[in-house]
Amino acid sequence: RWVLSLECKGSRNLMSALRRAVEVDFKDKDKSQGLYLLATGIPDQETHTISAYVAEACEGFDLQLHVCLFSVTKDTDSTGIIPARYADPRETASAFKEIVQAANGRFHWFGEAGIFESDDITSILSEMEKAKIYSQKCAFLVDSLKQRS
Repeated sequence: RWVLSLECKGSRNLMSALRRAVEVDFKDKDKSQGLYLLATGIPDQETHTISAYVAEACEGFDLQLHVCLFSVTKDTDSTGIIPARYADPRETASAFKEIVQAANGRFHWFGEAGIFESDDITSILSEMEKAKIYSQKCAFLVDSLKQRS
């Protein structure tokens, strides 16, 4: 809702945005809801501070924070503004994974080259592996029954 009226600016003040979303604009606290953060870099605040806040904010009702991190492989910032904090892509991904875990959410990391990591894809692959193992067990049991007959 409120995000549609915002204009793009150069801040990575995640705490301010989260507080606004959770404390001011979060409605229907009795319903399951998800908050999606689209990010290109590490937040200005320390990871442990954000993790503690989202863990407390999500406690007591069904709210998850999901992060979609887009990594740009080349320098595309034409403004020349240096963020308050800098981290390489792996450190940034690690920070957001920690935040997402505290918020019972999902993490997705992608870039121009494709998907680097995604909790949803990892979950799907795990389910497919379980189905494959189950199928192999069933095939083994069928073969065993055929040999006994």
